[in-house]
Amino acid sequence: MPAAEKKESFKAAFQERFLQIYGKEYTAGSPRQHYQALATLVRDEISKKWHSVRKQGHQEEEKQVWYFSIEFLTGRFLMNNLYYLGLQDTAEAGLKELGLRLEEIREAEEDPGLGNGGLGRLAASFLDSLAALGLAGFGCGIRYRYGLFEQAIVNGEQAERPDNWLSENCVWEYRREEEAETVKFGGYVRIDDAGGRIQFHHENYEAVRAVPYDIPILGYKNDTVNFLRLWSAEADKIDFEFHTFSRGEYAWAFHEKIRQEAVSQVLYPEDSSMDGKLLRLRQKYFFDSAGLQ
Repeated sequence: MPAAEKKESFKAAFQERFLQIYGKEYTAGSPRQHYQALATLVRDEISKKWHSVRKQGHQEEEKQVWYFSIEFLTGRFLMNNLYYLGLQDTAEAGLKELGLRLEEIREAEEDPGLGNGGLGRLAASFLDSLAALGLAGFGCGIRYRYGLFEQAIVNGEQAERPDNWLSENCVWEYRREEEAETVKFGGYVRIDDAGGRIQFHHENYEAVRAVPYDIPILGYKNDTVNFLRLWSAEADKIDFEFHTFSRGEYAWAFHEKIRQEAVSQVLYPEDSSMDGKLLRLRQKYFFDSAGLQ
């Protein structure tokens, strides 16, 4: 399709998508809303490409590499995805004619709170390199609800507050409910001898549901679409104890849910206490177990 036609098609699609999401003209929207409309259009293109690549990969039964890391410092996705899909020039020109600036829209994207420093940047760079080389390489980590923390200086000292990067959800992730796993903490192993065959039974454990969210990682100037799989900890059965709530013990009614979901709440929780040390250990076991399953 000629560049002029692509631009006009993009402009029409952007205006239509904005109207579908927000029920108003794009001219009345904020940069964040413009970002959401643009990002969902890009996500549609990724989905089409990803489906084709995944289908071909399954048919060929290609070997895969999995990179496990407690953190992935990916950075923002919009500009990379536009560039890798060959849509950056079209989007920039189309938005300009609509009176919008791509530079302003891209700043509305939240920086994923999934990494802190060198370790996370190294892990993300490996994923980028694998995709650029056309290799089937994937990441495995934790979907932190609040990431590390946001920093402020108060009276000359550091003050931390939650980094709520998922306040409006992440456009780029795909929730894979059907691929959830159960991670079993604690309990004991009972061993039976069944006719000369040893059997192991894990009993009296605490079950935490691990739900995967996949973020596609595109290759540079190729047809590769890998992904970063992030596990979210969710209560395995019920959100709260109904009878406890009915007695007016509201906070205690949710204590088990809070305990289980704490595993994927914060990157590098403070670990000077024994509880903090145990939480870090639970985090490591959580995504290792889910990923291996």
